[in-house]
Amino acid sequence: MTIDFPLVLVILVFGSGLIWLLDALLLAPRRKQARARLEAAFPRWSEPGSADAAKFGARYAEEASEPVVVEYARSFFPVLLVVFVLRSFLVEPFQIPSSSMVPTLQVGDYILVNKYTYGIRLPVVRNKIISLNDPQRGDVMVFFPPHMNDTYFIKRVIGLPGDIIRYTDKALYVNGEKVTVEPLPGAEGQGARYRVANERLGEAEHLRQIDVLRPATDFTVTVKPGHYFMMGDNRDNSSDSRVWGQVPERDIVGKAFAIWMHWDNLFSLPGFDRAGLIE
Repeated sequence: MTIDFPLVLVILVFGSGLIWLLDALLLAPRRKQARARLEAAFPRWSEPGSADAAKFGARYAEEASEPVVVEYARSFFPVLLVVFVLRSFLVEPFQIPSSSMVPTLQVGDYILVNKYTYGIRLPVVRNKIISLNDPQRGDVMVFFPPHMNDTYFIKRVIGLPGDIIRYTDKALYVNGEKVTVEPLPGAEGQGARYRVANERLGEAEHLRQIDVLRPATDFTVTVKPGHYFMMGDNRDNSSDSRVWGQVPERDIVGKAFAIWMHWDNLFSLPGFDRAGLIE
């Protein structure tokens, strides 16, 4: 079962804030009045060890003390609010779970995603309230795919609305122009099965990998208005728009811009040698 963390965070933030607000408006004044009555009834309440102090303490716990739920709400609300604002509108961390973006991103990379570069969106409902920039060819983007619309995916933007994308014999064409590829000598691995090359897509230059032993599936597609065609850099080992279709604009999450840590698993130590900007 997939946990909808944005929804959980929204519930926690607004729930704790509502409890704190209702207490401040309705219950806290009553507790203040109760404390004043107790202080008048037990004038020696502040003297340790006195009978008034003991009676005051018992009555205070019964009538004037802050409920535990209010105490927790007051303590956690500011922290939850900061996390909510940062995660929903500014920057959100993600972990790379699969090899579909190799060699750019490795399994176990922890990345940062800019949540506002493509516009400010309301969490959970995903409605854009402020328009800023549009995705560009070559951007590494996090989004919700149409076939698993509650799960984060990360791929590279290949096609913009209206583009004609063609893939023939593992060569990529955008609007009839072949995408420039420069092979990297010595970048082969596992018996020269894989070929790594620099690929220039728009203004972006990045690494992409193909598997020479896996047959290619050729296709031609026109990107629909308000949609984006996504592909993984590991071209022969990526479930992307070739499989589950194009990504509508409303399902964009943000632009991945940096790797800040790499951590393979709980039994290994995290490392920072891969930290840097994502190309």
